[in-house]
Amino acid sequence: MGSNSSTEIIAQLQALANPRNVAGMARFGINSRNTLGVSIPTLRRIAKQAGADHRLALDLWKSGIHEARILAAMVDDPARVTEAQMESWVKDFDSWDVCDQVCSNLFDQTPFAHRQAIAWTRREEEFVRRAGFVLMAALAVHDKAASDAAFLKFLPIIKRYATDERNFVKKAVNWALRQIGKRNRALNRAAIETAKEIQAIDSKSAKWIAADALRELTSATKQKKLRENSNR
Repeated sequence: MGSNSSTEIIAQLQALANPRNVAGMARFGINSRNTLGVSIPTLRRIAKQAGADHRLALDLWKSGIHEARILAAMVDDPARVTEAQMESWVKDFDSWDVCDQVCSNLFDQTPFAHRQAIAWTRREEEFVRRAGFVLMAALAVHDKAASDAAFLKFLPIIKRYATDERNFVKKAVNWALRQIGKRNRALNRAAIETAKEIQAIDSKSAKWIAADALRELTSATKQKKLRENSNR
């Protein structure tokens, strides 16, 4: 248990506020509402000092402050996260960086991650759908024990939503496809095949997703790395 109260931590965050950073973040499409401009390395340091603390995470999230929400995902205990909490938080996502940090620091470690990844991609809300694909990408990197079958299940969903022209969705669909294709040689082949199918779709978004993924997944350096990993 961390000894810090959410009040103390929020005061600490407010003392670190940097309006110039907020302006810089806005240029990268980060929502500047309730944003203090505190960097991710600083948040990681605060999280380390606070330690894992589920109650603290819930209180930080409730504050509605951008950085407090990212911090909440860093201090929460994945074993205590419920599906109801995930659903409540995902509805609050209003910026791509909060979405990505929460999915790759916390949600991907819950037992519900694979199921929610699929469920959220079916939803229309931009950041909920993004969260589904970010979860797929994060699981491809972090869930070492998962079978190839768990990721093959994601590929038809990636293909289905490759026509979503919204920037934050399109980029997450691409990210999920690339991370799955980098996991091992079998998934690389499957992801390349999916990318080729996506390329044939008459959609600007699909064409971009496919071209970008194929460039990385078929590159000589990526193929060499996959060969080396499979020989270990």
